[in-house]
This record gives sequence, C-alpha cells and structure tokens, in this order.
Amino acid sequence: MKFEEHPHYDDPAIRVVLDRLVDGAADILGGTFVGAWLQGSSATGDFDEHSDLDFVVGVERDLAGDELEALQAFHRHLFHHPSPWAQHLEGSYIPREILRDYRRSGEEVWYLDHGSTTFERSTHDNTIVVKWILRERGVVLAGPDPSTFIDPIPVAKLREDMYRTFAGWAQAIFEDPKVISSHFFQTFAVLSYCRMVNDIRRGEIGSKREGAAWAKANLDPRWHDLIDRAWLGRPNPALSASRPADPRDVRRTVAFIRVCLEKTRELLLSMGHDPHAICLTA
Repeated sequence: MKFEEHPHYDDPAIRVVLDRLVDGAADILGGTFVGAWLQGSSATGDFDEHSDLDFVVGVERDLAGDELEALQAFHRHLFHHPSPWAQHLEGSYIPREILRDYRRSGEEVWYLDHGSTTFERSTHDNTIVVKWILRERGVVLAGPDPSTFIDPIPVAKLREDMYRTFAGWAQAIFEDPKVISSHFFQTFAVLSYCRMVNDIRRGEIGSKREGAAWAKANLDPRWHDLIDRAWLGRPNPALSASRPADPRDVRRTVAFIRVCLEKTRELLLSMGHDPHAICLTA
C-alpha cells in the first residue's frame, strides 16, 4: 500500500514526521537509499494513538563512518520535533540483499529502539516475520513496493520462525516470571500469545485484535477475563511499563502461555511440523 492511501496520511502530525524521516534519510544516504516502509501495527491493522511508528529503511550496503554519524545526528534532531510521533519512531536500516533473502534473517543491522536516539546493532527487525509483513502488507513511504524485491517466504518457514521466537520467550518467562512483572509486559504477553496461535494457525501475520478475538472464540472461556483486561490495558504504554502487574495476572499469564504453546504444538504437528526439531534449529 502507498502511504497516500493509508489512514496515517490524514493525520498531519504523523505525516510530517514520516516525511522528515524519508527526506532526511534520503538526503544523507544519496544513492545508497533504496526506500522506506512502515511495518508493524501500521501494516497489520492494530495501530492506534499508543502505537509505535515501525519503519524500515532499505540501503544498498551496510552503513558506517561519516554516513552513520550523520544519520545518528539526524535522528537526534528529529526526536525533538514538536510532533509527539517523533518520539515513537522505531526501526532499522537494512541492506537490500539482507532484506531480500529470508535466509539472512538474524544478522545484525543498525536499529533505533523506541524512545532512543542512539543506533545499536540488533536483529530486532531482521526477522522472517518482519520481512513477511513488509512483503505482503508493507506501507510504502518511498521507493519500490517491497513485494518486488523481497523473495517469497515459504509458509512453513514463517510458522517455524514464529514458534521459535515465542517458544524461546516463553522459556525465559517460565524460568523467571519477573520478565513480565510490569503491567505493560504482562498484557503484551497475553495478546502476543493469542496472536501467535492464530497466526501460526493461518500461516500469515495478523493483528493482536484478531488474535484476541480468535482466542476468546476458541480457547477455554476461563481465559476471557485475562484477555479482556490485557486488551483494555493497552493504552498509555509509558505509564503501563512503570506500573507493576497484578501478581495474580502474572501467574495466570504464565499458565495461559503454557496453554497457547500446547495448542500451537498440536497445530504444528497436524501440519507436519515437529516443534521439538524447530527448537533444536534455533
């Protein structure tokens, strides 16, 4: 989808930030600039006033030296733009060949975290899931449609990548539930595991809203109140991150994650995947 056709385009506070992002990056990078796109909730349909602006800028090669320093200075300046959306940019600068090939997911690229003004090397956006979203649903800010240069991603690889990611996070939570001890991460976990099951079932990436609706319709009704509270707890993430979660909800979330993983393993086995083998290849 072109940005001009997206609902964000009607919001001048969002449009001015994205225009400055594209113009600044293209000016600094020159011929190295390939394009810029939105992914995340902007593309999958969950975007609201509390969301991030998840972007990817494609580049011809990895960045270094004066070019990287100039981009760093540009993002520090952009962060202080009067529009509040300037503080909600999150994204990566990814070389074209790494973007193109899902098999190169997991390589570190330059990443700007939400609320940060400093680049770091990270695999955060260089994932099969992000590449699928870009290819199938990405919002074009500048440059070519991602579907023209990102290789098709086999649905089996997408399912395996999702399961590997969420099984790994679950293991960390089981070992130390304090990982989800803030209200933000507790509610985020509930909605993320709802989405995981639904996305693996469908073989495509959807929204957290769709995942929550599917989970309420298909999982045991005893989880309805936990899912509802998680959805209602999405607003004000900055405040939510600093507020402790209800210990009872943390305990129930751990149990809910176990249920979601078991349901996902059943789905994968029915599709000819071996969940244990997926974990071994992480």
